[in-house]
Amino acid sequence: MLTDGRWKGPILDQHMHLDRSNRFLDAVSEFSRAGGTGIMLVHKPGFSSELPTDLDGYRAAYSETLSMAEEVRASGIEAGVILGPHPVAWEHQIEPLGLARATELHLEAVGLALDHIEAGNAVCLGEVGRPHYPVSDETWEAANDMLREIMVMAAAAGTSVQLHVEDNGAVTYREIAALCDDAGLARDRAIRHYAPADVGADFTHGLAATVSVGSSSVETIAATATSANAPWGMETDFLDDPRRPGAVLGPKIVPKRTQQLCSALLEANWEEEEVSDLMTKIHSDWPSRLYSTQ
Repeated sequence: MLTDGRWKGPILDQHMHLDRSNRFLDAVSEFSRAGGTGIMLVHKPGFSSELPTDLDGYRAAYSETLSMAEEVRASGIEAGVILGPHPVAWEHQIEPLGLARATELHLEAVGLALDHIEAGNAVCLGEVGRPHYPVSDETWEAANDMLREIMVMAAAAGTSVQLHVEDNGAVTYREIAALCDDAGLARDRAIRHYAPADVGADFTHGLAATVSVGSSSVETIAATATSANAPWGMETDFLDDPRRPGAVLGPKIVPKRTQQLCSALLEANWEEEEVSDLMTKIHSDWPSRLYSTQ
């Protein structure tokens, strides 16, 4: 509900990483003090150490993510877990392992994440996808073939996927939508993480999105929200990485942008009931739909 133009309901950051060796619960506390109530804790690959070279390595890495989620919940913040092997980790593993073995291990790690989802330990597969930077034609083709297979696996398991993809606007949305259709995965069960602020149907092609809510995002969200035809939400992609302190957004930004979006919509002559309804969808109804098996 809105009180004096401010949203007093739940506030969810749909893509946040945490690292026990960095800010961890201090970052969660900052989020909570700003008004946040829940996070989607996304598995963070160990790029600063050694990437897993076998399934036992992924098993240990996933266990650490699940353990951190338990501690977040104990601190009073809701936490859903998103597990999966990062596509950049796959690309980095091609040289030491070879393309065939790197791909085989990646799909094994997807299967392990799906086991956790089936057991109720996690709520979504991710972040999976394809490299966001230029790679060879062979690697790009292999990445898309692998992503199609991952989508097939997700569709069979009835789970949604959070996608790490390149920033190429509506072109990326269109290509991913085609992959979804080929794989039999409903478009609105594929969630484009770190998405642009345009949530309109013509731009998203029916895919779900978690918008990176930088300082210029509110105006575009407000202008396109009425034409959305798929669930969307907000994220910081907080990395909790001391080597890249300003690379993405800080923990308090989603609560801040939520209130700014409420103000922008009210200034655009939305009724308070309409704004309240949208906030409920963003932070409660749509996440409940996205992060559940169907």
